[in-house]
Amino acid sequence: MTQTDPVVAEVVRNGFVESRHHGRVVGLNADGSIAFAVGAVDEPTFPRSSIKPLQATAMLDAGWQPGDDAQIALACASHSGEDPHVAVVRRILASVDLDESSLQNTPDLPVNEVAAHALLRAGGDKDALHQNCSGKHAAMLATCVTNGWPIDSYRDPQHPLQQRIRSTIEQHAGEDVSAVAVDGCGAPLFAISLVGLARAFSAIAQSRVADAMRAHPDLVGGTGRDVTAVMRDVPGLVAKDGAEGVYAAAFPDGRAAALKIIDGAGRARRPVLAWALEQLGVDADATKALRDVPVLGHGEPVGFVRNVTQG
Repeated sequence: MTQTDPVVAEVVRNGFVESRHHGRVVGLNADGSIAFAVGAVDEPTFPRSSIKPLQATAMLDAGWQPGDDAQIALACASHSGEDPHVAVVRRILASVDLDESSLQNTPDLPVNEVAAHALLRAGGDKDALHQNCSGKHAAMLATCVTNGWPIDSYRDPQHPLQQRIRSTIEQHAGEDVSAVAVDGCGAPLFAISLVGLARAFSAIAQSRVADAMRAHPDLVGGTGRDVTAVMRDVPGLVAKDGAEGVYAAAFPDGRAAALKIIDGAGRARRPVLAWALEQLGVDADATKALRDVPVLGHGEPVGFVRNVTQG
């Protein structure tokens, strides 16, 4: 955190401000100019899963030929591991004569609690197929097969696939990648600024990738997920959540926003994104699902997480 990263959200319990979250938020006008900037938005950050639409864009440009737009949406997803998500992952793999044994993403249980319990009751356990990034990894494998690239090393940052992804991110963000790391799922992770992330979302807002996400918000997230709700509630919006308090969103006319909660708290990113979208002209009624973040006491709502961003 820098001294320029202000408090952007508060946690209120029974009328008492219990916690505060610092953050960075940037919004772009349709012409690409900065509409608002809060905090050190030019500093590099890892966009985490918010970068998945750019990774999918790179894979399509590299020749990946998905059978339908549902497969593209799932490639962009941090899905909940529900049956419809798993079915699409299997379709992506089957299209290039592979199965889940080729996936190299980190094994995990489904994000969705009902789906996780069902898997365990059926005798299953953590696996790559149900982990939330399996769609992206399946699409990476499909892209490698299409191009004759090796599949055993597809997670290597020097692999042709990952180099193509890095180039696409740099092209759309309008800046060079400043750091490389390993994401939670095992894929390479490329650092750019929040301004670059917003610029990249603006650049793909009228693409096939964005259209697929808008058409299948249930595949991008899942039951009860805020990323699914906001794309349903806000006409034309394409949005993607990311771990460690990241969110990015854009409209077909080029307006875009990106944010990072400095301490990585996912609970704070929702009301802050609602504020950012409202600054870009979205009616407050459409952002209600984002702003409704309850604080519980004995299982009952006793407070809320609220935006306090000023910019």
